[in-house]
Amino acid sequence: MTNKNYPAFISKKQILLLSIPVFFSNLAIPLVGIIDTGLMGNLGDAKYLAATSVATSVMTMIIWSFGFLRMGTVGLVAQLFGKSDYREIVKTLLRNLIVALIIATLITLLKPVIIHFSKILFPTSIETQALINTYISTRIFSIPAELIIYILIGFYLGLQKTRISSLLIIFFSSLNIALSSFFVLSLNLDILGVALGTLISSYVTIFIFLIYTYNFIVKHFQIIPKFEKLIIPSKIIKLFNINLDIFIRTLFLTFSFFWFTYLGAKLGEDYLAVNAILMQFIILASFFLDAYAFSTEGIIGFAVGRGNKKSFQLAVTNSIQLSFLTALIISLIYLIFFKQIINVLTDVEILRFISYKHIIWILIIPATASFCYQFDGIFIGATLTKEMRNAMMVSAASFIITSIYLTKYFGNHGLWFALLLFMVFRSLTLNFLLNKIIKKFK
Repeated sequence: MTNKNYPAFISKKQILLLSIPVFFSNLAIPLVGIIDTGLMGNLGDAKYLAATSVATSVMTMIIWSFGFLRMGTVGLVAQLFGKSDYREIVKTLLRNLIVALIIATLITLLKPVIIHFSKILFPTSIETQALINTYISTRIFSIPAELIIYILIGFYLGLQKTRISSLLIIFFSSLNIALSSFFVLSLNLDILGVALGTLISSYVTIFIFLIYTYNFIVKHFQIIPKFEKLIIPSKIIKLFNINLDIFIRTLFLTFSFFWFTYLGAKLGEDYLAVNAILMQFIILASFFLDAYAFSTEGIIGFAVGRGNKKSFQLAVTNSIQLSFLTALIISLIYLIFFKQIINVLTDVEILRFISYKHIIWILIIPATASFCYQFDGIFIGATLTKEMRNAMMVSAASFIITSIYLTKYFGNHGLWFALLLFMVFRSLTLNFLLNKIIKKFK
């Protein structure tokens, strides 16, 4: 397989072209949450939306905590791709698949514990808690497939095959939306329906794409993937160190959003439901802007593998500028269509009224957060995971402290202001550590 030998000048156009397939795939991911929110928000009772908010927050914290399976795969594969070490690329993929299955098995066994702690952390009504338990008890069995999807996405992003990774995500998300809509609208399964939609679509996706990946490796690398000679101490230690740092970093990140939901729940079920609606705007913007981060991961890893400092610096500058400009466009679209989107997502008047009052946060967070999203991609591509971990720990601690104070005195607006500051903390800490990557170039 021939790899791309990027020129020293990495233009905005090159980054944009590489990111276009990722735009569409990343758009599909938050659409699942938006459709689920719309399905639950139009059932005439806030409890469905509140339950979905809590249950998805719990499952998201668990699944996203193992996002290192994608991020660690991208960085390692990209750098090995830069060195044309295809055999080690395949071994890295297989090692991470084994790790994913072990983790998934352990999480599934802990289902009773997860449900128990959700009751303690979110003291909702009995009816709402029953809905939460139903969702978690079903969705938890999708974890093995969802973690494998993480790895496959990381594998193709590392090879700069963004079209394949995008097709995988679009297929998974589209099937998820179709099944969830069918189960809720046609079979009246409410929250069970959205959980089943994710469960079934995740396994159909990995069945198809594992077969495709096997054939891809045989055709392009001319290697037969085998689970042999994978346990090499030095490789395992390196994989463990990278994955542990990203795991800790992602755990703090997901806990921060979990904490956001927790504080919202303490303000009442109406605010819990409203924040679930408003968060769809933030998630949609973040996944859209992450397209630049995802595509930059491969470029950064390739530049580090080749020792090309100029390519690295241009990729950093151009991707950050593109991300910020795109964020401004997103905010403009939100300004124009905010009320119309809210009215589609829920038919509960009190939730609409409260949502309208929070438009300011939806407008300013995307542009502010664009910097930290892009820095994440840069550090992942360079596999400087220790620095990512430390920056996130500082940012999360700052967020928890400020959120407690601001929520106490300013209610839900204070909570959203704290979230804005969290994005600022992430950008400042990662920017401070950026020179660590430059030192990798001799």
